[in-house]
Amino acid sequence: MNAMSKVKRLVLNVSAICCLACWAKSQPVVVKRLLPEHCSAPRPSSQPVTHIMIHFCSAVKQHPTNPYDLASICQIFEDYGVSAHYLIARDGTIYQLVKENRIAYHAGKGKLPFPPYLENSFNSCSIGIELMAIGTQQEMSAYLSAEEYNRLNKNHIGFTQAQYWSLSWLIDDICRRHPQIKRDRWHIVGHDQYAPKRKTDPGSLFDWSRIGLTNN
Repeated sequence: MNAMSKVKRLVLNVSAICCLACWAKSQPVVVKRLLPEHCSAPRPSSQPVTHIMIHFCSAVKQHPTNPYDLASICQIFEDYGVSAHYLIARDGTIYQLVKENRIAYHAGKGKLPFPPYLENSFNSCSIGIELMAIGTQQEMSAYLSAEEYNRLNKNHIGFTQAQYWSLSWLIDDICRRHPQIKRDRWHIVGHDQYAPKRKTDPGSLFDWSRIGLTNN
């Protein structure tokens, strides 16, 4: 490697480190985009929030070429009367869909594979976070045929760096408000852990280590 190449590489490395440092000192954009109240319910003031559940979502079945249209995704939530507290877009923007003092309908029936189990009662004590993402072909088989999946834009598959960063920031922010949530895999779980026979999200493409947790 000649001297000029070494200088160029050094400049690129320094620039990347500076960008990451600036990013770490900032915070993601948070936008309030509340769903209608029929998508959630009041949370009793006596009910502590003890868990976070991670999901993925999209409008890929309805709009395969534009699966991450915010209005379309929110319309699906409204039509089905479901919700999550937060939705993280591909660029890292965080949308608040439900206030934390309300119960979002995101977990449904299920049971944790470890105490306290929270069988069919996860919603009442949790915060739900959706990420705009699409899983593997097998994970999406309930919504798309293999042929339909193979036609998708490959950039729409999986998760983005911006999403991981915003998610990690959001988890820290939530934990500060709800200290009973510990930053571990017993308190921060995937939908597929709680309802493995029904749900596949956030799925095998989600890298838990990117938010400082172990890949179980």
